[in-house]
Amino acid sequence: MKTLVSARRWAIERALPLWSTTGFDGRLGLFHERLDLERRPLAACPRRVMVQARQIASFARASLLGWHRAGAEADALETVIRLYHQRDGAPGWIFSLNPDGSPASTVRDLYAHAFILYAIAWGYRAAGSPHLIALADETLADMDRIFAAPHGGFRDAVPAADDIRRQNPHMHLLEALLALHEATGAERYMARAEHLIALATDRFIAADGGALIEDFGHDWQPLEASGDNRVEPGHLFEWAWLLGEYERLGGTVDSGMRDRLIAFATRTGLDPATGRIVDAVNERGTILAASTRSWPHAEAVKAFAAAALGGAADAERSADRVLGTLMQTFAPDVLEGGWIDRFDASGEPMVDHMPASTLYHISGAIIEADRAFGSKSSD
Repeated sequence: MKTLVSARRWAIERALPLWSTTGFDGRLGLFHERLDLERRPLAACPRRVMVQARQIASFARASLLGWHRAGAEADALETVIRLYHQRDGAPGWIFSLNPDGSPASTVRDLYAHAFILYAIAWGYRAAGSPHLIALADETLADMDRIFAAPHGGFRDAVPAADDIRRQNPHMHLLEALLALHEATGAERYMARAEHLIALATDRFIAADGGALIEDFGHDWQPLEASGDNRVEPGHLFEWAWLLGEYERLGGTVDSGMRDRLIAFATRTGLDPATGRIVDAVNERGTILAASTRSWPHAEAVKAFAAAALGGAADAERSADRVLGTLMQTFAPDVLEGGWIDRFDASGEPMVDHMPASTLYHISGAIIEADRAFGSKSSD
């Protein structure tokens, strides 16, 4: 795989050093939300717990691989526990802090809770602290009460901003549960994961064609008429990878489902001329948003890497091509470990900053590519 060596070097020598030093606020003991394009912290931004959790997990994974020597950021998880968990005296985790460390939003957000569980799983693997697993179990019990909803799954947030139910936070909760299961071997996490797999196969993923719908009503009925619902190719790739992870850890799914998800995403979302993946299509494959972000490319790398491990023809070549697009288009050398997260349909940048949360996607893609193809690549 041609691009893996340079991508791995980028992570080890540029991105991880940047985001653990300049990207870390030593005064507060938390990661910055974003840097500007000159790699300077934008310190006035609120600090979302989701971003903290993603960074914590990303650095824990890198440390376990020997790609990063932990510094001050190694204590970030304990700081996050102290500053976000039950900060207002109620169960669960608050959504964000002000730059001075005071609560900014006390909303309980399902997506954010999923990533806290993910950070706990990787933090446990890195440090082995038993209290983290007790905290994960407490958080899951709180989530059962806070986000309880009819018809399976959970509410998106409390208090809710709207009546829409989304697949996305459930996807990341599945990711967190699989990480907890792999970290501990405990079957209780796999049992929860099985319920989310069933929800996905029953409600999110179309039985034919490979589309995966994003938004639903309270009863998990699609918001729009059949054919008109929003589908994000990046999430199809992400679900394909997660279904593979579920199988790797002992679960059973229809393997053809993963193939259909990848095929639909590739056919409708990946431009063969530019190598870019569009943000959204509908179930018919009509483009709804021709803009393009970094993370779908990262998730495509992971999906193709997993497919290659399963023996899929041309999957390694596809992973190599998409990783090349990811690194050359979104994380060029001139940004020295940073990225431009989003471009419009004409290829013009749509952002003036680097969101810290992107590290989770790009580093995850490089790690999964290394797992699949690392034995074939060397510096």
